[in-house]
Amino acid sequence: MPPEAVLLESRAMRDSVMGRVGALEKVKTLVLLPDRLHVTTRMVAEYFDVGERVINRLMQRHRPELLENGMRVLRGSDLRAFESDNLSLSSESYPQGRAHLTLYTRRTILNIAMLLRDSEVARAVRTYLLDVEEDAREQVERPRQARPAPTVESLDHRLTNVESSLADIGPALRDLGPVIGRISGRLDRLDRRLDATNHVVCAMSERLSGLAEDVRELRYGPRRLPRPHRHPGSRPKRRDQG
Repeated sequence: MPPEAVLLESRAMRDSVMGRVGALEKVKTLVLLPDRLHVTTRMVAEYFDVGERVINRLMQRHRPELLENGMRVLRGSDLRAFESDNLSLSSESYPQGRAHLTLYTRRTILNIAMLLRDSEVARAVRTYLLDVEEDAREQVERPRQARPAPTVESLDHRLTNVESSLADIGPALRDLGPVIGRISGRLDRLDRRLDATNHVVCAMSERLSGLAEDVRELRYGPRRLPRPHRHPGSRPKRRDQG
């Protein structure tokens, strides 16, 4: 089995197992915010049983890699909207008036587990990842004809691998659910706004049509009635003079 240090030192090795986020739940229960997608720095520190300063220092040293794997820093209106939708529903208390908030996904937490040296939980996650990787490599490299006949133990082992794969897929599907829900809600709001815009445009069109008629009357004046018709050669009648 490759030594544990390979994950600490090799970015390529970390990238090769980055999709196995199910390893986090195999080692320890991961508590998420109400959106079921993110955790805060405090929650990451609690998961790994370390202080927040340890996570902050690691985040500063490996910021580009963690950003590529889902870390976000919210500010301004994005921060206020996220706090309103999520932190207000959480059982924990959070400081008010903060300037920014750092969020981590499962993928980011797995990335931290492969970088954090002084944490027993992180070591357990790395060990699980390497065990699964070694099992997969042995099955690929073992010649088909040399494989023993299936036994109850081997079937149990295969079922364990299947469960591990499903554990990796499950969180990803749960992550997509809220995202699809938010997209659907935004599309509904967009449809309502388009309907309201159409009503406004129709009303403006009617008002502009009436305004055009008023402008035409102001410019040319009201229409004059036609003068009565006279036969050719007839003379207009003169009024009798007194």
